[in-house]
Amino acid sequence: MSVVQQQRRLAAAIRDGVEPDGLLAGDFTTGLAVYRHAYRARLAEALADNYTVLARALGDEAFDALAQAYIAARPSRHPSIRWFGGELASFMAAAGDELVPHASLAGFARMDWALRGAFDAAEAPPLDPATLAALGPDDWAGLVLHLHPSVQRVVLAHAIEPAWRVLREWEPESGVAQPELDEPVPHAHTLLAWRLDGETRWRSLEPLEAALLQSVADGLPFAVLCERAAAELDDAEAAAPAVIGALQRWLADGLLRQPR
Repeated sequence: MSVVQQQRRLAAAIRDGVEPDGLLAGDFTTGLAVYRHAYRARLAEALADNYTVLARALGDEAFDALAQAYIAARPSRHPSIRWFGGELASFMAAAGDELVPHASLAGFARMDWALRGAFDAAEAPPLDPATLAALGPDDWAGLVLHLHPSVQRVVLAHAIEPAWRVLREWEPESGVAQPELDEPVPHAHTLLAWRLDGETRWRSLEPLEAALLQSVADGLPFAVLCERAAAELDDAEAAAPAVIGALQRWLADGLLRQPR
């Protein structure tokens, strides 16, 4: 057996619990158990780091139970531990009440992950308003805008943002008791997360802006954005001003990038 084969079998024994028959000489049962425990503990720590607010919402014991269940069901396959946990929200959506006592908690996971994704996204120069100012009247209809790489859009089923903000600002190490929070109420909407000047930002989107940003993500031209706004508003005359207003906000927020 080659060294590479031995390494792969040892990794499978630690990661997946495969029995290392004939791989280890002597009685290494205790040592292997230590490695298995340390491996899962490190993954649980990575989840807690990626999902800071979710971990605070659940509490240490409940979050650890969720983490261990997720590790068992969705073993790490990515070479970077940073990306471990990308499927946690979908896992939570299918988990039972014992692990996820309230459906809104999956939304906390989605928001945490979106903000991490916004922070770690690639750099790109923001769209310069001068680029748009240089367009002629006939150029606008076919104009295709491009979202900045940091822009994340997440569909949420509950109004979690107020509770998320309180938990994010709470510092458990301060000794102050965890704030009492009302359960988030059902509210289907889209959350926007992005990075501006090195800091992550977020806000909830109204249906019209969410639809317009989806059109931008789909690569549709400016004329189609106006058509979609007219359909959403049921008012053709109000469509162009609404799209221009959204565009001005996107420029101020740095949501668009320069075309390549």
